[in-house]
Amino acid sequence: MLAMMAGLLLASTAGAQIYKYTDANGIVHYTNTKPPTDQAYATFRFPCYASDPKCSRKVNWENVPLMTSLFRQEISDAATRFAVEEPLIRAIIHAESAYRVDAKSPKGAQGLMQLMPATQAELSVADPYDPAGNIAGGTQYLSRMLEQFGGDIDLATAAYNAGPGAVQRHGGIPPYDETREYVRRIKILYRRYRSAGA
Repeated sequence: MLAMMAGLLLASTAGAQIYKYTDANGIVHYTNTKPPTDQAYATFRFPCYASDPKCSRKVNWENVPLMTSLFRQEISDAATRFAVEEPLIRAIIHAESAYRVDAKSPKGAQGLMQLMPATQAELSVADPYDPAGNIAGGTQYLSRMLEQFGGDIDLATAAYNAGPGAVQRHGGIPPYDETREYVRRIKILYRRYRSAGA
């Protein structure tokens, strides 16, 4: 049995666990449900994510392990389709859900890129917990925010978190602790994923 730890958790930080395995047909699966005991699998653990109310701000985002292999095809497809950089998509996924397919925020955002039900409906995302659909929907929404804010990544990611109306009302990044922390976290992860060639 292959067991691989991809992240170290701080004692005060909530963790997420994902299993990766390849079935008899050669299909790679990512799931939060432990596979059968006779199935070889890899285990990944991640630090906290944006929608986790137990997430500690003491996490050093300069040091958290990056995940450059998960959902590679889905991210590549979405990046090409909506003209958004793969490292930025990965930064959003990492910050939003720590790559947890089943992540759900207290406010109702769901899946890898934490789409709200209204956004899911607007973008025709049938199943928010389907990685391909969620990543495509989240990337499409991010692409809209980038276009609306002239390609400014800080403003686009602030809008992704707080809504474009909040960014417009405040003439920039809204003065919300959550949003300012979110933009800071995205900047770090985006830079690191770019440097890693992800």
